Amino acid sequence: MPGTGSGYPRIMAAEIAPRRATLSDVAQEAGVSTSTASVVFSGKTKVSDATRDRVLAAATALGYTGPDPMAASLRRGRSGIVAVVLEGQLREAFLDPVTIPMMDGLADGVASLGAGILLLRDDPTEDGASALTTAPVDAAVLIGCSTRTRSSLDVLRSRGLPVVVIEGDAGEGIPRITLDNREAAAEIARHVQRLGHTAVVAVTLATDSRRQRGAISPDRLARATVDVTVDRLGGVHDVYPDAPAISAATSSIDEGLIAGRALLGDPASRPTAVLAQSDLLAVGVIRAAEELGLRVPQDLSVAGFDGVRVDGIGDHVLTTMVQPAVEKGRAAGEQVARMLRGEAAASLHFTCRFRAGSTTGAPPD
Repeated sequence: MPGTGSGYPRIMAAEIAPRRATLSDVAQEAGVSTSTASVVFSGKTKVSDATRDRVLAAATALGYTGPDPMAASLRRGRSGIVAVVLEGQLREAFLDPVTIPMMDGLADGVASLGAGILLLRDDPTEDGASALTTAPVDAAVLIGCSTRTRSSLDVLRSRGLPVVVIEGDAGEGIPRITLDNREAAAEIARHVQRLGHTAVVAVTLATDSRRQRGAISPDRLARATVDVTVDRLGGVHDVYPDAPAISAATSSIDEGLIAGRALLGDPASRPTAVLAQSDLLAVGVIRAAEELGLRVPQDLSVAGFDGVRVDGIGDHVLTTMVQPAVEKGRAAGEQVARMLRGEAAASLHFTCRFRAGSTTGAPPD
């Protein structure tokens, strides 16, 4: 017999999970119509305090926590998610003091939609497809628009999803959030020029998705696909047409340290000023100078770009261009929200602000 140790399997009664309470159950418990109960949870129409209290008490008694968000999304035909497509490793985004406030601003911009943000890389999946092909998103924001992110743009266009690009050119009809990168870089170059520097070198961000370090030749610059890098270097060359440049793999202090060691090791070819395309790179260059016993700014002037807070340079205040990162992100989010409401979106242009610090001065005698 079962359960007597005779080897027969023991038959257990299946445990059936209790049914989840529905809005209809709450309405019946509260003695109101389902539409009235729905209004209480949506808040779209006022109901009497007594009715509201009765519905909420019924919901508490039944363990009802509110409408199913998935079901609501299906009814609206939307997921409530906005994709943000980043080039490279996602971990770099969380280490970048520019990307973080920009993401904060973007979240503010889409707040009116009640939407969430999904971070995606622009790399293809194992089968060669893009994650955006099937990602349950309503719209997307592309950070930059290099060769790789353009493939993401093609996917989004094929799906008919609204797209906004931050600091990149996605072609006609795509709203853009732009920054005066060239003009700002030229302004900081003119600042160094007024101080009397002639031996100036630029340390740039990556020129393409390969993220190679090294000298930027005219041919390599012609093949560059990262608009921010090209525009900021163009601003330097507007003031110093023959200024050499070397590229870093990423925007980081470590990469600036590598570039600084390469630039400053030989006294015979050492520049008197370094213009870095990010504050993190500039700090790395300063650290390389200090390793060699150089004083900043007495022996070497260093300027950055971004205007973020960076630790590790002692009492120095970095000379830099301050960009409105939060405002850029918010503007992108607001344009996404406009398009999802069926309104026309606009391209917006932002400008940087020069901040003189203690890391630039007259060249050494």
